[in-house]
Amino acid sequence: MKNKPSKILAVDDVADNLFMIQTILSEEGYHVSTSDNGLDAIASIEASPPDLILLDVMMPHVDGYEVTFRIRSNTQLPFIPILLVTADDSTNIADGLDLGADDFVCKPIEVQELLARVRSLLRLKHSIDAMQEMTRAKEDFVSRLTHDLRTPLVAADRMLSLLYRGKFGELPSQAVEAITTVSDSNENLLALVNTLLEVHRFEAGCKRLAIAPFNLNKMIRDVVKELEHLAVEKNLSLIYEDTTPIKIKGDCIELRRVITNLVGNAIKFTDIGQVKIAVRQDTESVSISVEDTGPGIRPSEQTMLFERFRTGNHAGAGCGLGLHLSRRIVEAHKGSIQVKSTVSKGSVFTVHLPNSI
Repeated sequence: MKNKPSKILAVDDVADNLFMIQTILSEEGYHVSTSDNGLDAIASIEASPPDLILLDVMMPHVDGYEVTFRIRSNTQLPFIPILLVTADDSTNIADGLDLGADDFVCKPIEVQELLARVRSLLRLKHSIDAMQEMTRAKEDFVSRLTHDLRTPLVAADRMLSLLYRGKFGELPSQAVEAITTVSDSNENLLALVNTLLEVHRFEAGCKRLAIAPFNLNKMIRDVVKELEHLAVEKNLSLIYEDTTPIKIKGDCIELRRVITNLVGNAIKFTDIGQVKIAVRQDTESVSISVEDTGPGIRPSEQTMLFERFRTGNHAGAGCGLGLHLSRRIVEAHKGSIQVKSTVSKGSVFTVHLPNSI
């Protein structure tokens, strides 16, 4: 901050007021520019955003309220603290704060009070900028990490597949068994990296859904067919009572990921009984429920189940990303996901989706 003075824009239609504010702040080492009307101030802010705006409320044509409103309405601008300069009128102050101003100073201006409020708002500005920079750095790190991890994992998966199929010569049975074990571990790690990458895309706001009409029943039938062998291996009944064809709008691939995760989890954590999928539709929404007869989930765990890296205490719990990603996908479809569970009796996960998005 010492090497790069904070930039402050003072806006007032009275030249003497601007001169006084500029003199006070310049002596403190700030870089101060001025504007004598609201329209020019808005143009200046959009062209080169300052670190702080001192804004007179009462100006002709475009007053301080209008300037505040336009600044806060412009989503392309970074956060800029706004310090209102106003007469001692509580109504004016409240109106300005409601529109998005951050603080105020009353006329006649007292120098020490002005400097204290300027320092306070600049600390806020630099703290928020630092936090946003850390967030961007974290997002960039996660993106690069997942990409750099995925590339060698995909290459390893292809190489292991070639080895398993004997492309480099016949292998002894023990070697084939070892390759199968390594390949399974590699696939699990690749799935984890892919899930982490999808979570990052949703949280960074760069995930774009391919919204289109699709047959929900067919999608669920495909998931059941894909996972049926897992249920058979555990002697579980996997039940889906197909209903009248239901068409909804959404990203079929992403919603299939959600249903696959819920059904897969239900099979994974259920040892005796069944996993049942049911679909219901009314005039406004459609719900998909996945019910199991597993061990259930304690109430204390249910509240955190959809958070990142929150895993259950039961054996075989994963990394805690699957349900978090499922929630992100459902919420991106303007829907919701919830769980109801009773220990020793089972759980029901229900996805609610609007008929149209």
